[in-house]
Amino acid sequence: MSLAEQFNQVAESVRKWKTKPGDSENLALYSLYKQATVGDVNISEPSDMVGKAKYNAWKGRKGISQDDAKKQYIDLAQQWQSKYA
Repeated sequence: MSLAEQFNQVAESVRKWKTKPGDSENLALYSLYKQATVGDVNISEPSDMVGKAKYNAWKGRKGISQDDAKKQYIDLAQQWQSKYA
């Protein structure tokens, strides 16, 4: 299975978790997902609190390659799988 296929499979399973991760864990997954699928931040900073938190988390991943972000996302999701699935 390719990295992209594995990433997509894990991302789909995360969407189906029974329990939602806490804010900091959710931001970690979100920022890795965005870095993996889009790359470095390509939007202007939002003005609302939630948008800013998501933006800053994603911005913190700047410079990580999309493949490395996919690997980190997979590792993190697998680490938390038993806790939230």
